[in-house]
Amino acid sequence: MTGITGTDLIMAFSALGAGLAMIAMTGVGIGIGYNAGKTVEGTARQPEAQGTLLKLMLIGVALTETAGIFALIIAIMLLFANPLL
Repeated sequence: MTGITGTDLIMAFSALGAGLAMIAMTGVGIGIGYNAGKTVEGTARQPEAQGTLLKLMLIGVALTETAGIFALIIAIMLLFANPLL
């Protein structure tokens, strides 16, 4: 019977780390939803500011989405191109 090797541990913890990185995507979804909701609320209160609010919302969504993209890239690297092996 062979024991658990170092490579096995690295692969197991890499899969765990990839899963934790994907949990960050829930925060991204919550942030984008909150951003869009507040933009709709602001547009309802002051319709003439719709253009400005839309621009600011799109910038906020783009900045929020980058965190999710970074988390996805880290998860893919840990699973398929593991630098620790």
